[in-house]
Amino acid sequence: MSFVERHALWSAEQKEAAGRLRRIVEDQKLEVVRLSFPDQHGILRGKTLVAAEALASLESGCTITTTMLAKDTAHRTVFPVFTSGGGFGMKEMEGAADLLMVADPSTFRVLPWAPTTGWLLCDIYLADGRPVPFATRNLHRSVLEKLGQRGYDFVAGLEVEFHIFKLDDAKMSPEDAGQPGQPPSVSLLSHGYQYLTEQRYDQMEPALEIIRRDVLALGLPLRSVEVEFGPSQCEFTFQPTRGLTPADNMVLFRSAVKQIARRHGLHATFMCRPKLPNVFASGWHLHQSIVAHSSGENAFAAKDSGEVLSSLGRGYLAGLLEHARASAVFTTPTINGYKRYRSYSLAPDRAIWGRDNRGVMIRVLGAPGDAATRLENRIGEPAANPYLYMASQILSGLDGVDRKLDPGPSADTPYETKAALLPKSLHEAVLALNDDPFFRKALGAEFVDYYVHIKNAEIERFQSEVSDWEHREYFEIF
Repeated sequence: MSFVERHALWSAEQKEAAGRLRRIVEDQKLEVVRLSFPDQHGILRGKTLVAAEALASLESGCTITTTMLAKDTAHRTVFPVFTSGGGFGMKEMEGAADLLMVADPSTFRVLPWAPTTGWLLCDIYLADGRPVPFATRNLHRSVLEKLGQRGYDFVAGLEVEFHIFKLDDAKMSPEDAGQPGQPPSVSLLSHGYQYLTEQRYDQMEPALEIIRRDVLALGLPLRSVEVEFGPSQCEFTFQPTRGLTPADNMVLFRSAVKQIARRHGLHATFMCRPKLPNVFASGWHLHQSIVAHSSGENAFAAKDSGEVLSSLGRGYLAGLLEHARASAVFTTPTINGYKRYRSYSLAPDRAIWGRDNRGVMIRVLGAPGDAATRLENRIGEPAANPYLYMASQILSGLDGVDRKLDPGPSADTPYETKAALLPKSLHEAVLALNDDPFFRKALGAEFVDYYVHIKNAEIERFQSEVSDWEHREYFEIF
């Protein structure tokens, strides 16, 4: 029996998808297939196999080193992998041993920008068939299964801001290499400051057209392409989808945009606030609801006039607010992302909600009987790992439902309403997660300790560097 058969890893639908995949590879004479899994940061890692080897590995899996799970955002290994337990407390993770990537056949695509190349999203497993406990796609799937046991599906629509620049200098001199290397030099595609004007859109349209066509060719449910307020800033929005699909779409979208842009002399970045003059911070607003298995009805939709949410929706909303500080490290996992939380800036700075108000953390949209009723969480940054972002939302919301929490009144003056402030830094967010008993139980202490360790390694590197601000502030005066 194959690894997939032995451990019953594929559903009937996935088995059918594997058959279609094989036919496409042969009919289109694909040369290679990329096998990728989303790491702890939501970055795709994996291997490229020649087509015949990729097909042979579908049910047996493809090996990849455990050290992929030990990396921070500079791709530095921050766990002592050659000690007992590898720093993870697991015999299977020590010594840079192998894990198995097993393809999810339902995710197969032919890459439009690399037409002889197939692509597959994978899950990672230990040799005995157990899911790797630190793999975030596995974690999110387990959270979705818990929601499913209650009779519900998770539905999410994506609203993603990012920047596209002209690539002037890729910084590929040997002295530019490093961990991380020197960032590229770029110039603008538009001056910005003319939000949603046709003129600014047309200035960026040649680049946006290239990306739009390939994103649609991938089968991603693109809804709109817009120019944002900042220079060279844009926003792509996606139709709502269910289950794992929204998170899978996000990791593929980010990876695709960066690859497509680079092939056309552009640089796309999902960094929240690049260090460039006059550039505006980018956010990732997550529109979410839950729907009933049996009827397909939106469980957030109010039935009584005068109400904006059902009692279940109000409890879910209250849970998001209750756990906003501890979940911030999942919604905003970079040091840079916390520079976005500013008062009177169309970004939240405290855990509050409001009816159709863009200054709050949770913008509630809907009306009695409205099937499109949803909660728009405006806290996230576009660099967030989508599996952790969405899993943290579901867990927080369900806790609010179970405890019958009350979200309180709508905040019509969002930057003046008294409420718990969001963390001001990644360090503060990590402390909030580390000290939070709810997520330690919901995600497991093993995973929380693992994630906190990686984030602390990034923070320590940041704090050891002397910034331009420090040099200007102290070098002359003291």
